[in-house]
Amino acid sequence: MPKYRKSRVDGAFAEAISEILREIKDPRVSGVLLSVMNADVSPDFKFAKVYYSVYGQHDERELAKGLKSAVPFVRSRIADMLNLRVNPEITFIRDDGIRHGAEISALLKKIEPELEASAAREAQEARRAAEDDGDE
Repeated sequence: MPKYRKSRVDGAFAEAISEILREIKDPRVSGVLLSVMNADVSPDFKFAKVYYSVYGQHDERELAKGLKSAVPFVRSRIADMLNLRVNPEITFIRDDGIRHGAEISALLKKIEPELEASAAREAQEARRAAEDDGDE
């Protein structure tokens, strides 16, 4: 299968899943702000991994159970929305990329004053070295 087709299927699948998750009435899922980050459908369309991110406070185990119990509903809605030869088995996987990014940003902000002080020292040493070279 050409790569462009797979990326189109992955994108359409992620978009459809995102819409379907809003329809789920299970309180374990509906009470949480979910964002579908990516979907990876296998080349034979038999399996799909859906990567999601969660915002706010929630119980991770209960959310995972809720998503797992919603898979039959999601698969039936996917069959209605997308014209695929095979309706894939869906696995939901939590994507912690946003949380990791926020942690890295916080660490960078924490060391920013040290970096600025170090840059100022290096600039001052460079000026002194240039002055010393000019005196000779």
